[in-house]
Amino acid sequence: MNLTHLDEKNRPKMVDVSEKNITQRIAVASGVIFMNEEAFKAIKQNTAKKGPVLQTAVVAAIMGAKKTSELIPMCHPLMLSKIDANIIEIEKDCAFKLIISVKCEGKTGVEMEALTGVSIGLLTIYDMVKAIDKTMKISEIVLESKEGGKSGQYLRT
Repeated sequence: MNLTHLDEKNRPKMVDVSEKNITQRIAVASGVIFMNEEAFKAIKQNTAKKGPVLQTAVVAAIMGAKKTSELIPMCHPLMLSKIDANIIEIEKDCAFKLIISVKCEGKTGVEMEALTGVSIGLLTIYDMVKAIDKTMKISEIVLESKEGGKSGQYLRT
């Protein structure tokens, strides 16, 4: 099996996408952060000492998606046209689910941008309330869907 990120001399390389067609690419990823009731209430009531946690997490998620090629070694820099962030409260679990949608017109997909955005957004929530709860758990970071490109559409079932 040939690995796409290694050359014939087994050296790391970035994949050449110059021959690919430009298509609309969309990817949606999500993840969840679980915490204790005190941290959950501080976020909901906007009383965390570091400021507005969810708003800051959304900004961080957008920044993370935009900087993915600087963080993941073989990612191509992409001109992203849209990033949407949505946070859902899961009260019964004292958790928040972060959903990021990323869109561009390009030669390679935006899955990594969506996944990185989710990761950075959730890490920001952790950072902002870790003084209240160091036992928080970030999990379930997954690609929900993608469309565009040669491999077509993917939808998590």
